[in-house]
Amino acid sequence: MTKLSGGLQSVKMYQYTECGLSDVYLHNVDVVQDDHGEETYRIINVLSLHKLIASVIIDRSRGSMTGEEFRFLRSEMGFTQVEMGKKLGRDRATIGRWERGAAIVDPAAETVMKLLAAEKLQIESDRSVEQMVSDWTDAVAGTIRIDGEDPNNYQLLAA
Repeated sequence: MTKLSGGLQSVKMYQYTECGLSDVYLHNVDVVQDDHGEETYRIINVLSLHKLIASVIIDRSRGSMTGEEFRFLRSEMGFTQVEMGKKLGRDRATIGRWERGAAIVDPAAETVMKLLAAEKLQIESDRSVEQMVSDWTDAVAGTIRIDGEDPNNYQLLAA
């Protein structure tokens, strides 16, 4: 850790599991002490951070999204499993299986999910529907690395 002015410290990398994803890492995040003297990470502008994470999931061409990613997008859009199921023509149990990783997300449902998320979260995607459909394969884990030095302007780090 690097000591900053005002008692803040900057941590090189922090695994941001609070978003529900196990593969998101924030770099250059401030560490502060809470009221009990415990170290905690200072993450501000969470809406902007989650919008960046959602845009990465939407624009990935690495294959099908994971259950965690599916749940993240659904949650960010504010839909329950039942509501999401209705939008995708599936039941709540199917949505639950996808989110738990017990079944691979159907490629057509994934494409619709990405399009819904882009629209609802107001994210401009560089990928066309044809690109989203054409590069579907089995899920492959991928890490999302974000520079958290400027919480007003989160930036994706190169892989």
